[in-house]
Amino acid sequence: MNAASPGTKSLDLSGQKALVTGANSGIGRGVAIALAEAGAAVVVNYVSGDDAAAEVVDQITRSGGRAYTHRADVSSEPQVLVMFRRMVKEFGTIDILVNNAGLQRDAAFENMTLDQWNFVIGVNLTGQFLCAREAVREFKRRGVVKEVSCSAGKIICLSSVHEVIPWAGHVNYAASKGGINMMMRSIAQEVAPDRIRVNSIAPGAIRTPINTAAWKTPEAYAALMKLVPYKRIGEPDDVGRAAVWLASDHADYITGATIFVDGGMTLYPGFTENG
Repeated sequence: MNAASPGTKSLDLSGQKALVTGANSGIGRGVAIALAEAGAAVVVNYVSGDDAAAEVVDQITRSGGRAYTHRADVSSEPQVLVMFRRMVKEFGTIDILVNNAGLQRDAAFENMTLDQWNFVIGVNLTGQFLCAREAVREFKRRGVVKEVSCSAGKIICLSSVHEVIPWAGHVNYAASKGGINMMMRSIAQEVAPDRIRVNSIAPGAIRTPINTAAWKTPEAYAALMKLVPYKRIGEPDDVGRAAVWLASDHADYITGATIFVDGGMTLYPGFTENG
């Protein structure tokens, strides 16, 4: 076995420093808590909802972890630069970036405004670009620290099943997620020689505030399950566990890949009865 291999050890992220964007609710919250439970120190980024962000940090610190909140709009280059400078000052470096911040501004295509388009692309795609760029700069500056990880750094981009499934009425959102896929793969190709890994997680139906209408009532839940062969809604913990594994050295030979955490939503469930 390679001396740098993690072997069969547990998914231990002790000594690693993580930044999770949009971490005060939903999937981001689940990922931040999961990384902390695995031993990482976590920066909880958010843009609104001070109390919710503080609650995530409180949960992490009460369990013996280390975390702090940082309010920043990821679509703003100056705010992203300040966030990364503070992280290096507070934690010394960054080992794991989880690009999670995302939102929707839905409209029929012919009624969609340029502001709606730009707002979603700005947060969902440009925000991931800005944060990934700063993370790569720090990863390259620091290099591999073998006592911490086999990799110089790990980036996990939160995408969506809608990077491959078209979504009428949500053209801006689907376009942003499709863009994340090709951006992630292109970055992964470029930085792999520096021992930097870049991957994506593409969730399907996850129980979060962004999609409450899709699961809140029995009728809505039943309709949703027609799209999910596994017949249950996903939870933020499902994504959190996948993120911990991707961030760990157990996934050291994986880069440029997308893991669909979707209960089979991308398996064309409409064809289960012969189409």
